[in-house]
Amino acid sequence: MEASFIVGDEPTKAWDESALKQNTLDRAYDHIIESMSNTADDHLNVADALSSQVVDVLKAVARTNDETKKKEMQFFQKLVADRDRTYADRLKAKQKYDEECGDVDLHRQKQGRAHDDRHAERIARQADQQRNDMLNCKNTYIISIAISNKIKDKFYNQDLPELEDQLQILQAKLLERFTKILQHAQVLQTNHLDVLKSRLVSVESALSEINIVGDQSLFIDYNIRPFTAPNDWKFEPCATFYDTDELNTDPAPKVFLQNKLTRGRIKLQELGPLMETKRRDVEKFSKLAEAYETEHSLGSIDEIADSYMESRHQLAHFGSSECILEAEIDVIESAIGDDVGAQTPHTFKSSSFSIPTTCGYCKASIWGLSKQGKTCKACGLCVHSKCELKLPADCQHGTVSRASSVLSRKSLSSPSTISPRATQAPTPSSFVHSTHEEDVRYPTARVVFDFAASSEFELTVKDGEVVKVMEPDDGSGWVKVADTRGNDGLVPASYLEYDEANVTPTASSFASQGSGDFAIYQYVARGSDEISLADGEMIELSSGPTGGRHYGDGWWEGFNSARQRGIFPSNYVEPA
Repeated sequence: MEASFIVGDEPTKAWDESALKQNTLDRAYDHIIESMSNTADDHLNVADALSSQVVDVLKAVARTNDETKKKEMQFFQKLVADRDRTYADRLKAKQKYDEECGDVDLHRQKQGRAHDDRHAERIARQADQQRNDMLNCKNTYIISIAISNKIKDKFYNQDLPELEDQLQILQAKLLERFTKILQHAQVLQTNHLDVLKSRLVSVESALSEINIVGDQSLFIDYNIRPFTAPNDWKFEPCATFYDTDELNTDPAPKVFLQNKLTRGRIKLQELGPLMETKRRDVEKFSKLAEAYETEHSLGSIDEIADSYMESRHQLAHFGSSECILEAEIDVIESAIGDDVGAQTPHTFKSSSFSIPTTCGYCKASIWGLSKQGKTCKACGLCVHSKCELKLPADCQHGTVSRASSVLSRKSLSSPSTISPRATQAPTPSSFVHSTHEEDVRYPTARVVFDFAASSEFELTVKDGEVVKVMEPDDGSGWVKVADTRGNDGLVPASYLEYDEANVTPTASSFASQGSGDFAIYQYVARGSDEISLADGEMIELSSGPTGGRHYGDGWWEGFNSARQRGIFPSNYVEPA
């Protein structure tokens, strides 16, 4: 046990007793043992003092040290887990890239067999789409390689050395406190028994000769091991698709990279103030720890040490996020340079669609009760979640960029920086109130079977309960209903029975469902909730009790030819 404390459990070179004697703490400890063994029988009183003022304090110090060391090791495990997760993401990206390359080859073969087929154009379009997806996966894979390399460098060059330094500092403080406690024990014996003064002076002298740096150097000398950092990862071409290690900047993949670059810059801009605040916290707690260490009357240093450690850990996690973002931005900027594309990004939010909706990018249908798509809050454009980053940042109702909006928020305290948008006069449509739901009379139906909701979009109903039909069955087999308690949701259409007075509701029973109109006058949108009309343009009215012609007096709601949703004056259109 003594050797384990001095030279470690697994020393890298042979040791003997002379090596153990070089440890100043070990020599001091020998003096203490000798003194205590010779005088133990005569010191019952001082034994009580030692028990309360030395032993208990040592236990408390040990517990505190163990807890601190445990937290440091948990932090190390977290760093390793974060690093390994980044490595795993790289492998997943590689696997996805290989799969997409295989799909490209399959589509190429299918396209080669469909030259004279009437579906050749559709197959060619699918092949192009698949190739774009493959290129996006490739770019994601290359980015993941850069991130993994960046995280690897940070782990071995920053996080690990800092953690080792902190463990060394922890050990030094533990030995320092241990030495002071033992010195206090000797002071107790000196005050109690003058007869043993000479022996105690010898012990105290031995303790004062403890050289913490020298003892740590001795431990380090017997535990030096060679270390070589892992090599950087390189791009590995797919076996079925030869390619280079450069990001693809074709038009479609470039849009993906531009959106990813803009998002990364925004996140990095938001991360900067957080890291600066955390750095100040680390510096503050470091100074407090030094002050509490010097003047114990200020309070317990343990709480300050815990706060200092927690701030360091958070700063390290923020640093990892910054490392990832910088690696991503550097890789993309090296490929596209200053070509950041349009700077009016869509403000997408997660959406669920109870009726088939066409994706504004790939033109495929979005379907399902869970949140499988995104809707732009500004222009109403609907896309798949996977297509969000593939769209150019050219929202017709969007702001210039989120980064610039962040800057404007920082300068709101200055009257000269108020946005001109805040002083614009209200548009006529801003005074229109949509029809309230309670003002609409809905057909009723009776539930014939119990139904338990299995998702947030469904409604639990009981046999015999009477419900209002909010939206009819659109072919999906589901009907949106509302119960007497004001709750609404989807239930299977076959679970409802309609009275003879209430014919089974269909899409045509709602005035605005599926109807359309022609614009007979040109109209320019004046608010974010409006859409522009072109003379002769086909307008599709929105569905629901508060949509289409039911929106409000003199205003209807619908979709223009660009699939933008909004309201417009009803006297500017006529039935198709």
